[in-house]
Amino acid sequence: MGKGANLVPDEAEKSLSEETKIFKWSEIRQNKWIVIDNNVYDVSTFSKKHPGGKVILLNNVGQDATDAFTSFHKDMNKVEKYLKALKIGKVVPESDINQNEERKDELHKDFQQLRKLAEKMNLFKPSPWFYSLHFLQLIVLDLIGTYLIYKSGYENWFSYFIAVACLVTTQAQAGWLQHDLGHLSVFKSTKMNHFAHKVVIGAIMGFSADWWNSRHFKHHAKPNAIRKDPDIRFSYFYLLGKKLPEEVGKKKKGWLPYNLQQFYFFFTLPPVLVPILSVLEMYLYMIRYMKIMDMLWITLYYIRWYFMFVPSLGVLGAVKLSFLVRFFQSYWFIWSTQMSHLPMEVDYDQDLSWFRTQLITTCNVEQSAFNDWVSGHLNFQIEHHLFPTMPRHNLYKIAPHVKQLCEKYGIEYQCKTMSQATFDIYNCLKESGEIWYEAYNS
Repeated sequence: MGKGANLVPDEAEKSLSEETKIFKWSEIRQNKWIVIDNNVYDVSTFSKKHPGGKVILLNNVGQDATDAFTSFHKDMNKVEKYLKALKIGKVVPESDINQNEERKDELHKDFQQLRKLAEKMNLFKPSPWFYSLHFLQLIVLDLIGTYLIYKSGYENWFSYFIAVACLVTTQAQAGWLQHDLGHLSVFKSTKMNHFAHKVVIGAIMGFSADWWNSRHFKHHAKPNAIRKDPDIRFSYFYLLGKKLPEEVGKKKKGWLPYNLQQFYFFFTLPPVLVPILSVLEMYLYMIRYMKIMDMLWITLYYIRWYFMFVPSLGVLGAVKLSFLVRFFQSYWFIWSTQMSHLPMEVDYDQDLSWFRTQLITTCNVEQSAFNDWVSGHLNFQIEHHLFPTMPRHNLYKIAPHVKQLCEKYGIEYQCKTMSQATFDIYNCLKESGEIWYEAYNS
C-alpha cells in the first residue's frame, strides 16, 4: 500500500492536486497497475521493454512495489525518466487492509528508515580491496589448476584431484562474484557492473548474464512464492512447503514417491542442476530472446577451456573435466543457497510487506570466516534479500538493526549453525513428503 494509509480518503483527495487522477486500490488491482511511493503506474506496455524482464513486473501488479523497486534499482535518476511516462495518477491513501498482515504500512515506513540508516552508515559503498582480492583468488586458483593438469594430466591422480579442487573452487567463487556484479554492488557505475558481470559469468563461467538476471531477480522479488519464484519450480520431482504437497496429494497426483524425496533429492537435483539443467535452460533462453552478445562471451569460455586443457587431456578429457568441475560446483551451489530457503515458508503470494516477506522465506547461517567464504556471505541471506545491492562485506553490519526491527514486530529472525541448516534441508523435504503422503492416502 502507499504511504499515509491511515488518512481519511476524502481528506487525502483534497490535499492532492485537482489535476492528478486518483485511484482506489480496487481499481489498481482490477487494472493490474503498480504503485510506487503512492504513485500509480500502468506498466502493461512497458513490461515488454523492462530490462529486468516482463515477468518480474507482472508478478507485482496490483501491489505496492515501493520497497522492491528501491531495492533493485541503483540509478534512481535513470529510472525516474521511465517512470514519468508511465505515471497515470496517485492512489487514495486509504487503509489497504491485508488480512494476512497487521501493521503493514507501519512496517513499510520503519523499513524505509532502516534503509536510510544503512545509507547513512555508507553500507552501500563497495570495498575495492575486498573485490580485488576476491578476483585475484580466482586467477591464482585457475592458474594452479591449469598448471597441474598441464604438468601431469591423468598420470598423477593426486595432482589431478588437486587441480579439480582448484577449478571447482574457482567456479564456485566466481559464482559469488558474478552474483555481486549482477546485483550492481561491486562498482559505483552500473555500466561497469554490467560489463564485468558479462566477463565473469560469460568468459570465466560459461553462462549467460541476461539469463541469470532474468531468473534471479524473479526469485528475489517473490522468494518461495509458488508459481512466481523459479527456484522452487520442481513440482514434478519435489514438493516443497506445506500447502503445495497437500494440494497435490488431495488431487491424487503423485509422479514420484514424494514421501521419499528427502533421500532422492541429494542424488538427483545437485548432480544435474549446473552441468545439465541450467545449461539447457540457458541456451533455450538465449535462442528465444536472441542474446547474441551473451553467446559470444560464452564462446570465449569454451575457447579458454580448449587451450587450457585439450593439449594435455584431449577433447574428450577436457569435456570430462568440465562436467566433473560443474558436478561438484553444483553440489556447492545448492548446499550454500538452499539451506537458507528450502526449510522456510513456501506459499502463494500473500502480498505481504517487503520486510516480512524476506524474513519468513530466508534464514541466516552463523558468521565465521569459513562460512562467509564458502557461501559468498550468503550466510547473511536475510540482509542480502532485504538489501540486494548492498556489498556483501557490509551485510553483517546491518544485521543487528534488522534484528531490532524483527523484535519490534514479533517477526522471527532465524540464524542457524551450518550443520543445523544442512540437516534442515532433509527435515523440510521429509515433512513436505509426509504431508503429501497423508493427503494422497486419505
